Amino acid sequence: MARVGVVQMNSGPDPELNLQQLKKKLKGLQLQGAKLVVTPENCLIFGTRADYEQHAEPLGEGVLQRQLAALSRQLGIWLLIGSMPIRREDGSMSTTALLFDDQGQLQAHYDKLHMFDVEVADRHHSYRESDTFRPGEAVKVVETPFGNIGLSICYDVRFPQLYSALRAQGADIIVVPAAFTKVTGKAHWDILLRARAIETQCWIVAAAQWGEHNQGRETWGHSMIIDPWGQVVACQEQGTGVITADIDLGLSAQIRMNMPLLQHSRFQVQQCNTEE
Repeated sequence: MARVGVVQMNSGPDPELNLQQLKKKLKGLQLQGAKLVVTPENCLIFGTRADYEQHAEPLGEGVLQRQLAALSRQLGIWLLIGSMPIRREDGSMSTTALLFDDQGQLQAHYDKLHMFDVEVADRHHSYRESDTFRPGEAVKVVETPFGNIGLSICYDVRFPQLYSALRAQGADIIVVPAAFTKVTGKAHWDILLRARAIETQCWIVAAAQWGEHNQGRETWGHSMIIDPWGQVVACQEQGTGVITADIDLGLSAQIRMNMPLLQHSRFQVQQCNTEE
């Protein structure tokens, strides 16, 4: 078993302030024995398009990524940055999850596949993620000492086809860093996460933003760790904070043996790109 930690944040547009908040929580999780830590979507920069443009870095380069690499190395933890703006070679931006190992090496990245272009009955009202970011093209499952980790971000959780593809590619744990709105989170967050766990028979590790942000945005929180039977084993409902749980892949194996969904399925998972 490996202990996994989750950070719930209230991030804003200033990456240095967000990084200070994150460092304190990571040190606390290290003291609690966490070997893998998952942070929310937009954990370092949560602002406007101008904010993302200002702080976007090429993949594997830049001040922020160097600080994150050093932090994971100093603490001896695997660190999943839920998302940050990454500048592509053609000048466009992706909103990208970064996975650093305990030596500070960037082991994997994942560009969010599904853009949050919706109308929500809150003060912000209209969300148009595709105005800022270009969607990714690849499904990512990463081999780690803790099991195979499937990568997803926030709005992705509404698309079960992606999670079926992650499971088919060997995922044991699926991470869901998010900044779910308060309105949509109250309605759907818990049931979507538990459904994805039950369908895939994977551990789900969901790190969320919480509270009021700029431009009238308000996020739901309720970071969770959910077992492959769909039971919530840890939850940070409100406020910033951390949670931990021990990930037991033996439980996954037992559930999959007793109810072999993958073998019983009569539907073929659509082929997805696995590399960019």
